[in-house]
Amino acid sequence: MQLPISYFKRFKMEADLAGLPPPRWPAGYEPVAWRPDLLDTHADVLCRCFVGEIDAVVFPSLGSAYGCRGLMTEITRRRAFIPESTWLVVGPFGPCGTVQALRDRGVFGGIQNVGIVPECRGLGLGKALLLQALQGMLDSGLGRGVLEVTAHNELAIRMYQRLGFRRAKVVYKAVPPCLTPVEQETAIPVF
Repeated sequence: MQLPISYFKRFKMEADLAGLPPPRWPAGYEPVAWRPDLLDTHADVLCRCFVGEIDAVVFPSLGSAYGCRGLMTEITRRRAFIPESTWLVVGPFGPCGTVQALRDRGVFGGIQNVGIVPECRGLGLGKALLLQALQGMLDSGLGRGVLEVTAHNELAIRMYQRLGFRRAKVVYKAVPPCLTPVEQETAIPVF
C-alpha cells in the first residue's frame, strides 16, 4: 500500500527593496557577512533553526545536519548566489541566525532561508536579519525581493507584510510520506 502524498500551502511574496528601513540589532547581537569558512556554521545554525519545525517536513533537508550542510553547499555554489545577502547572526551565546539568497530569474533577489534559533526568537532578530539581506540585494543592483513561506507560519507572514511583502501567488508543495530519522539522515537533500 502506497502512503498518500501531503500538500503544504505556501505563499510566494514579493516586495520593492527601495525605501526599506535599516536593520536595528538588539544589544549584543551583530550580523557577520558571508565567508566560505563559515559554511559549516551557517549549516549548523540552519539546522538548529528548523529542526522540529513544519518547514523541516516540507523541505526534509532542513531537518538534519547532513541536509543543511548539503543545502548550504548547493546554494553557495550556484552562479545566482548573492553573498551580499547571506548573513549569520552572532549573539552573546554564539551564532543564532542565518539567511541566504539567490538571484531569481536574474532580476529578483530570492530569500532562500531565514531562521533564528528558538531560544532567540522574539527579540527582533528575524526582522533585522531579513532587512540586512534585502539591503544586500539592493546593493547588488536588484530592485525586488521574493520569498516563499509556509501558510502555517503566521508570525513570519505578518513580519513580511509589515516590511512591504505582498502575496503574489499561492503554491502547493508536494511532500512524500515522512521518512524515519535514519532515512532523513541518509536522504539526498531536496532543494
